[in-house]
Amino acid sequence: MLSKKMQDAINEQIKNEIYSAYLYLSMSAYFEAENLPGFAKWVRLQYEEELSHALKLFDHINERGGRATLQAIPQPRSEWNTSLEVFSQVLEHEQHVTALIHKLYETALEEKDYAAQVMLHWFIDEQVEEEKNATEIVEMLKLIDAHSTAVLMLDRQLGKRGEED
Repeated sequence: MLSKKMQDAINEQIKNEIYSAYLYLSMSAYFEAENLPGFAKWVRLQYEEELSHALKLFDHINERGGRATLQAIPQPRSEWNTSLEVFSQVLEHEQHVTALIHKLYETALEEKDYAAQVMLHWFIDEQVEEEKNATEIVEMLKLIDAHSTAVLMLDRQLGKRGEED
């Protein structure tokens, strides 16, 4: 059985994952308006991933006899000045999510909730990948340094996300 403390912490993380999805969808809208469909596709796929993370947590609560309770989602930012600014926020946000996952894992340790610990190992591994991907794009954008042709080439490359499977 899931403890109330663990259930509340997971419900909070469900909200955080849905907010992440909402933020990435807002970024996708920004890139569409900037006529960068590859960038838009990349963050839209990120949106879908974040929703799947929320559902993984939601299902964990239900499978453990708990009650998932959905919370209000704040409105995300919708305007940025550059692609680098957007992806710098992606990286910063993923670092924040990593800290939240670590805190959730600490709660699982305190509660001696071994099932949650096992489930959260997946999230810990996922966050390593998320930060790595965001860092790589930030570093590429820094190298590009406003050369519009290079931005278009990166846009094409990011537009291929999901096609490699």
